Amino acid sequence: MNYKKYDLIVIGGGPAGMAAAAGASSSGVKDILILERMPGLGGILNQCIHLGFGLEYFKKEMTGTEYAARYKKIVYDKDIEVKTSCLVHKITPEKNVSFVSRDGEFTVSAKNIIMATGCRERTREMLTVPGTRPSGIFTAGLAQEMVNIYGLMPGHEVVIVGSGDIGLIMARRMTLEGAKVHFVLEILDHLSGLIRNKVQCLDDFKIPLYLEHELMEITGKNRVEAIRYRDNKTGREKVISCDTVLFSVGLIPEQDLLIDSGITTGNGIFLTGNADYVHDLVDNVTKEAEKLGRSIN
Repeated sequence: MNYKKYDLIVIGGGPAGMAAAAGASSSGVKDILILERMPGLGGILNQCIHLGFGLEYFKKEMTGTEYAARYKKIVYDKDIEVKTSCLVHKITPEKNVSFVSRDGEFTVSAKNIIMATGCRERTREMLTVPGTRPSGIFTAGLAQEMVNIYGLMPGHEVVIVGSGDIGLIMARRMTLEGAKVHFVLEILDHLSGLIRNKVQCLDDFKIPLYLEHELMEITGKNRVEAIRYRDNKTGREKVISCDTVLFSVGLIPEQDLLIDSGITTGNGIFLTGNADYVHDLVDNVTKEAEKLGRSIN
């Protein structure tokens, strides 16, 4: 066990965590520790190989991986202590932080804690979609990780449920990898993601977006075989064969560490980035988190 005390511990090494730590360092905070559960800093940016990042912050369009690399250099140039492959499993009102790594379990403490744990995707189970439970059902973010990080194709005949940005981006990505994306279903009467993503990822590839359409059932024994869906404007139902369903139906700020510990923010414990609320642009996450970091003393 290690009871070292820091001025600031940042939980999460994605764009918000890196920016918060860098902002605090710029304001004179000395002993800063970033704890990141993945093998490296960058968070979700590491699987985002598409363009569309950095225009607001770096004044240059870049991929998510380029954005992450640019900001990682800022962090390491400031000599901020970083521990990766660490899973934080407990924090206390006294601002003790317990985590496990390859080297064992440790507890450290801090004057201030910034929670930059990002967000998680809503799943099929959260929507209580009826049907069987075959393979071939993924969140869009998991599919993105499979394709861009591990080179694995989730499937070849794809339906995307929900018009969130990751789903729109994966419609294009799966198409570029040779899959057939039949359409995107959206239960609302409007797009959930950014207009630019609809244009670049659906319109440019002639992938239909069906608004006010609802997924009614997933069928298949071992692998997805088909879905049944309904046009809520007319009430008409249809069935289409497919082997893969990707869900892009919203994101939830990841605050479980605080909730499980019965802790609220304040008294030296802060939330930033998508752990606070879901942002449209990573550039805005960076600016907001840097501002919070600079306010730490």
